[in-house]
Amino acid sequence: MISTFTLFHSFIFFLYLLISTPSRASLFSGIETGDLEKKGDLFPQILRDEAVARLHELGKVSDASEYLERTFLSPATTRAIDLIRKWMEDAGLRTWVDEMGNVHGRVEGANANTEALLIGSHMDTVIDAGKFDGALGIVSAISALKVMHVNGNLQNLRRPVEVIAFCDEEGVRFQTTFLGSGAIAGILSATTLEIPDKKNVTIKDVLKENSIEATEESLLKLKYDPKSVWGYVELHIEQGPVLEQVGFPLGVVKGIAGQTRLKVTVKGSQGHAGTVPMSMRQDPMVAAAEQIVLMENLCKHPEEYLSYGGHCSDSSTKSLSSSLVCTVGEISTWPSASNVIPGQVTYTVDIRAIDDLGREAVIYDLSNRIYQICDKRSVSCLIEHKHDAGAVICDSELSSQLKSAAYSALKRMEDDIQDEVPILMSGAGHDAMAMSRLTKVAMLFVRCRGGISHSPQEDVLDNDIWAAGLATLSFLENL
Repeated sequence: MISTFTLFHSFIFFLYLLISTPSRASLFSGIETGDLEKKGDLFPQILRDEAVARLHELGKVSDASEYLERTFLSPATTRAIDLIRKWMEDAGLRTWVDEMGNVHGRVEGANANTEALLIGSHMDTVIDAGKFDGALGIVSAISALKVMHVNGNLQNLRRPVEVIAFCDEEGVRFQTTFLGSGAIAGILSATTLEIPDKKNVTIKDVLKENSIEATEESLLKLKYDPKSVWGYVELHIEQGPVLEQVGFPLGVVKGIAGQTRLKVTVKGSQGHAGTVPMSMRQDPMVAAAEQIVLMENLCKHPEEYLSYGGHCSDSSTKSLSSSLVCTVGEISTWPSASNVIPGQVTYTVDIRAIDDLGREAVIYDLSNRIYQICDKRSVSCLIEHKHDAGAVICDSELSSQLKSAAYSALKRMEDDIQDEVPILMSGAGHDAMAMSRLTKVAMLFVRCRGGISHSPQEDVLDNDIWAAGLATLSFLENL
């Protein structure tokens, strides 16, 4: 039986949640949508209401019935391509789909011969994803251009603007990221086409299934001429808690952490779980477990592991202490039976840091220690580098323009803004990393609820989507 005391305190807690949880209709505390709209036409029908509806519509385009999943050129991705292309055409853009599956929408503006601004994000998702990762950047860019189209200002743009919905940034299927942006930036090699998924289907096979004959020559044709591009801008949810913590809807990205993905295969001696004595086992599972715990300790305390080996400078070690993160996200065993000592264990390692030299030192040290554990336990090890991306520092001038656009947008939505637009570093990888090999880049982060991402709980306030659209519009109007 529930006591009166318990009911009373439950009621008090419920009241606290009502008071402390921000309304989806507010930008900053105490500001309602109606108050904002009284201040003039801030295009809420397009930049907020329609954008929100489109994000939810795109969020239902999935290869799975119970959760959101769109991987490289899957059936759901094909449907998403058609939807995004329709939205681009609704905004007055000329559209096409390239041979890697990227969707393009372009307007030439007042001067078709000058360098173009590229703007966009990715349309693929992780497994059991949220609706805003990648999609928000695409929808906000289209929405901003639609406002200009409706107002008859699209052809007044000072330079061509091209929105790109990249086909694959997450790298879920092939464990190699930036297939779409990498092709446009010209950093994909022909060997990339031969990378297989878990079913031994290669990227080349998938392209062929979609009537695309991919060759080294066709990859080269996808690469943009750097002289034709002015810069690249990407709007993205923060995927972290900083903006929510400081109470600001938007933040400008200073730089993106470098990333390395490893695949570690540990092979031992497969055997019967009941008959092989513990002292005689060559068990790859326990070797892998020891390696994973070692990795956690190294990445939590890099200064203790790297300071004495001479592979990492003091400044790099200090940087690693504040930015290094390491994750084992996937483990598989063979034959994966409860009464069998496994013969093979494979796991992935994701290592990220702002300092590239420091990250390389971590990989070097970790690899050596992994091999040492294998030797000690009489098992074999293979470490494969599946992905490497260096840290990226965003262009200062482009970032300054993006910061001014964000401030201008928020000023229009609330008169008495006193604080500066926050400057953040990104621990997550983005298409801007690949595009930085082609042109200067800048990024704008949008606040997300609880900092949650790569999850169905991923959420962005409607008015924050509005703010993001207004910022994008302001940036485009002042190119």
